[in-house]
Amino acid sequence: MRIENKLGLVTAAASGMGRAGALRFAAEGASVMLADRDASALHAVAEAIEAAGGRAHTIAADLSNDDEARDIVRAAADALGGLDFVWNHVGTPGPARVEEVDWNDFALTMDLNLRSVAVTTAAALAHLRARGGGALLYTSSVSGLIGSRQSPAYSAAKHGVIGYVKAMAIRLAPDNIRVNALCPGPIDTPMLRVFVKLPDQQALAGMDPEALIEQRQARIPMQRPGRPEEVANAALFLLSDEASYITGVALPVDGGATAG
Repeated sequence: MRIENKLGLVTAAASGMGRAGALRFAAEGASVMLADRDASALHAVAEAIEAAGGRAHTIAADLSNDDEARDIVRAAADALGGLDFVWNHVGTPGPARVEEVDWNDFALTMDLNLRSVAVTTAAALAHLRARGGGALLYTSSVSGLIGSRQSPAYSAAKHGVIGYVKAMAIRLAPDNIRVNALCPGPIDTPMLRVFVKLPDQQALAGMDPEALIEQRQARIPMQRPGRPEEVANAALFLLSDEASYITGVALPVDGGATAG
């Protein structure tokens, strides 16, 4: 088992990539705390983990709230007996508008995609140091590597995540804490369809949601969206000791979308 006896926190674990990661980490021997706003879906993920012989705890939280973002770290360390890794996977689509933007939407984009990263990290560091080090992993996006016409606000936040990762990788290396990011392209999750169904996105693209998904798939060299499990596999590698000399990396999981 690749992360046997590791203790970890996964945010946005109720569905999609976060759920796939939680299941995979538990199958590989980790004990996990799962955080999300959707308590019932979290419970179902934990039940699946426990039915397979794993160990999981859950906590419902809104990570746009700083106190709740700190609370999940405290709850994870208390329930598990410490922390070896955190996967900050939480995020939200951003507004397409630049003019006449709803600044509350803009603020939420920054809070969930970037601010929550810094808040949970600040809360987790003492726990990681107490275990002799560990790994921090963040979900950025291909929109954090290249500009996004669909949402400049989202792109700005995800670029910020990568900047934070690189700076923290340097800062935390003496503490034996590795810091990396994943940059998924289009992944076949409920969030993909939520994003393309936003009225601003359809207006910007001038097409309906399914046509917009097909157009984006056509731009991917592998000609398909990714699967949540493929992102989970990349996350597992970066959190495992197999990646012991890898820090400060923003790894695309995008079917070649950013290769050109």
